[in-house]
Amino acid sequence: MGQLQHGQVVAAFGRHFDVETAEGIVSCVTRGKKGGIACGDRLQIEMTGSAQGVIKSIAPRTSLLFRSDEFKEKIIAANVTQIIVVVAAEPAFYEDLVSRCLIAAEAASLKIVIVLNKCDLEQATRTALKQLQLYRDLGYPLVTLSARQDISPLRPCLQGETSVLVGQSGMGKSSIINALLPEAQAHTREISQALNSGKHTTTHARLYHLDEHSHIIDSPGLQEFGLAHVSEPDIAHAFVEFRPYL
Repeated sequence: MGQLQHGQVVAAFGRHFDVETAEGIVSCVTRGKKGGIACGDRLQIEMTGSAQGVIKSIAPRTSLLFRSDEFKEKIIAANVTQIIVVVAAEPAFYEDLVSRCLIAAEAASLKIVIVLNKCDLEQATRTALKQLQLYRDLGYPLVTLSARQDISPLRPCLQGETSVLVGQSGMGKSSIINALLPEAQAHTREISQALNSGKHTTTHARLYHLDEHSHIIDSPGLQEFGLAHVSEPDIAHAFVEFRPYL
């Protein structure tokens, strides 16, 4: 048996994972049918080479954010404390997708912050703010910014939290990561004008350390957010405006 180490998944590529240990990054795989491992998971691994290993076990999670339909589940992140729902002035965002992200976050007992990015686009920003007014009225924090100009409005929300960025493609999640951590240089592309939608730029989840106590996970863009795993009572409770009547 190889040496056993403990670490945390900092990048997930299908069935391959980068695991951060006290000695550095180890490229790990799973054996057998072990699955359901997410960025943010804490693990025990067995070393099989100088920087390679096999995942042996997953430590108990403090939280798990995932989406699902009637056929399958897709884990987004584990052991997070907060979800950052990123929308943009352009391209247009789907209010239904925002609501579904909020329901999943409420069901997972996560803190919630909504970020409106690309606020340097004045006319589009006014339209987006009207769309988001409902969420503000319900008490959800809304941060407005342009990630490429000034990321400072978001920083206080991230202190002491392990956050996960979620949202449609093209909302600027990778630009937010680049602004917070210039050395990360998450891959970004221009928006597809023909489709008024974002091209998928982030293909896998990755965890970054902001400081010793603050961490952030960038996740791939979403086009849908299934909630098949959330029970009807939990969905009802996730609508904060319904709670006084439940």
